[in-house]
Amino acid sequence: MGTIKTLNKWANAHTYLPLDLLRVALGVFLFIKGISFMADSTMLMELFKPIQNLAGGMIVIHYVAPVHFIGGILISFGLLTRWVVIAQLPILIGAIVINFAGEMNSSNLVLALITLLVCAFFLIYGSGKNSLDYYFKMQK
Repeated sequence: MGTIKTLNKWANAHTYLPLDLLRVALGVFLFIKGISFMADSTMLMELFKPIQNLAGGMIVIHYVAPVHFIGGILISFGLLTRWVVIAQLPILIGAIVINFAGEMNSSNLVLALITLLVCAFFLIYGSGKNSLDYYFKMQK
């Protein structure tokens, strides 16, 4: 708990508008990806073709779209950012692994790697000063 408080103090002292805009952009990107997966479930099934025979394959498909959709909204507003990023990490790592297990698509791989790196940054940095987390913390 002390580590999180230390990270929050550091992030609040070093908050910058471009980082907040990056957080919002990440959230909007994940939200749009969630909508895209919900709207075109056949595309999602194609992506998961390399792991369709594994146990829990259908559960994974039903996990990805809602986590991107809801997580994107929460990250955009800066609410529970670290928890949502933790929920995103298995999806992003899976996206990278699927790229190597199935047909290699370099644009999808680069997109997944960049998103993973940005999520890892916000896992450490948190949601920043211009967020609902900070607003609710100050209401105490």
